[in-house]
Amino acid sequence: MSGNPKPKTGHLHGIGSKPPKVENIGGTLRRIWRYMAEERVRFIIVLAAILISSSLSLLGPYLLGLTVDMVIEAPGSGTLLPMLGSLFLVYLFHSLFLWLQNYWMIGIAQNAVRSMRSHLFSHVQLLPVLFFQRMQQGELMSRLTNDIENVSRTLNTAVVQFFTSLLTIIGTLIIMLWLSPMLTLLTLTIIPVMYFGMKWITNRTGPYFKKQQKDLGDVNGYVEEMFSGQPIIKMFSKEEDVIDEFREKNQALRRSGYYAQVYTGFIPKLMNMLNNVSFAIIVGAGGLLALNGSISIGIIVTFTTYSRQFTRPLNDLANQFNMILSAVAGADRVFQVIDEKEERLDEKNAHEVSEIQGDIQFVHVDFSYEKEQQTLSDITFQARAGQTVALVGPTGAGKTTIISLLSRFYDPDSGHILLDGVDLKSVKRDSLRNQMGVVLQDATMFHTTIRENIRYGRLDATDGEVEQAARSAMAHDFITQLPDGYDTVLDSDGKGVSHGQRQLLSIARAMIADPSLLILDEATSSIDTVTEMKINAGLTNLMKGRTSFVIAHRLHTIRSADVILVLKSGRIVEKGNHKTLMEQGGDYAALIQAQASERKERGYG
Repeated sequence: MSGNPKPKTGHLHGIGSKPPKVENIGGTLRRIWRYMAEERVRFIIVLAAILISSSLSLLGPYLLGLTVDMVIEAPGSGTLLPMLGSLFLVYLFHSLFLWLQNYWMIGIAQNAVRSMRSHLFSHVQLLPVLFFQRMQQGELMSRLTNDIENVSRTLNTAVVQFFTSLLTIIGTLIIMLWLSPMLTLLTLTIIPVMYFGMKWITNRTGPYFKKQQKDLGDVNGYVEEMFSGQPIIKMFSKEEDVIDEFREKNQALRRSGYYAQVYTGFIPKLMNMLNNVSFAIIVGAGGLLALNGSISIGIIVTFTTYSRQFTRPLNDLANQFNMILSAVAGADRVFQVIDEKEERLDEKNAHEVSEIQGDIQFVHVDFSYEKEQQTLSDITFQARAGQTVALVGPTGAGKTTIISLLSRFYDPDSGHILLDGVDLKSVKRDSLRNQMGVVLQDATMFHTTIRENIRYGRLDATDGEVEQAARSAMAHDFITQLPDGYDTVLDSDGKGVSHGQRQLLSIARAMIADPSLLILDEATSSIDTVTEMKINAGLTNLMKGRTSFVIAHRLHTIRSADVILVLKSGRIVEKGNHKTLMEQGGDYAALIQAQASERKERGYG
């Protein structure tokens, strides 16, 4: 697009460099909680179920120890079966409440993620055009899908496991101290080793999880671009170059994923080793205490169970922390988009416009995308109601930028744009854009029927109005020749009809909207001459009685324009109609002569 800034690409950190840190974990977790807060009642029920299941898991080993002592001390007593029955009921209800808490938590998590996804998608609709020029489409898709799904997986499991592990650790420690303070202290000797080991691991996993998410977004964005650009890739025989570049990006993702998973893989190995050490300490020390009569065999059995029940939640907490770090990395990328500033709000005194005449004035307008580089300088011209204004000039001259200012995608840095004598800033954006129709070089089609694609210009249009718009746009004939006519379903990229036919459908869509202002951005570019004649006939019908702004590289299509603006480096260097500009013999006349010679050489006359 003319005059638009080039997208900025992020710096890719190599493994050899210091990976980016996961910043403000607490703040990101609080923002995730806001999406869960709508389910706070159900969440309290989940916490109650966690408390019950954790209590039952603590009761089981204690009853098991009592049963062992009972068998040793009174093997013939009749209380063995009731104790076994009690154990059965404890573990049965423990499993039941485990299932319930997971079932309820999945519902909470899915609702929270649905809200987050909806918030992100809705916010994206409100972002300015500049955001989409700078954000790679595949990267944005990755945040809307992969990163949010990462949050979903964590909420589904990690939250329940975190609280379960925390309650289990606290409860187990209390019971162990009550049964045998000495064995408890011996068991706790492994905690410092576990703490420093986990700290070393988690300090490294967080940054690599974040880099893994970033590299995944880069790969997704690159794949999306390469798939959509296959015709160009093949035309220039760049298959090998594309494969090599993908191999580099894929290798970067492999490296970041490798390091993240390797460090995470240390956790279960460390925990298993410490579990075995703890088990050996308890069995050895407990055996000595049992020989001295200080404790019973049942307590040793209970302690060995509790020791594993104590270290396993520590292991789980470490794994959950890594899952949470991964989710935080994904959520952080989502919140980066949500934190992008929305399109500037309308001014307080902005008003609706229901009908406009279409008189447009640019008065000494200056504009720049970047402060250090001026895009438009002192743009001054007038388009009276019903006139056609053509914008001519080389790529980057500022043609599309003028259209973007008129559409209020941006506001000028200085100067004024007047609509029917009123400053455009005082008109609400939605109200203005409802009065505008657009036909672009690349006609966007949606994955629905031709009828609905045309009706997109005015959703309450009847089938008869849709057909009338298609007739006026010269599209009716080719539509009726399709197997399903107006009910033919198009793919999202418009496959099923030719490029020229998509342009005719785009004209019909603009026509059914009945706009007062019309923008044609190279609408006949890259179209064969026969199709161009049909499109021009449709455009002629569309432009009748409307103020129209036309960007065209084929200058023979704008000879009838009322005003032709010739732009160069963001300035208007010539202004007038075709006859006046040809008589001046300036840049416009030179362009016309050059294109006429080119058309003659191609046999177009």
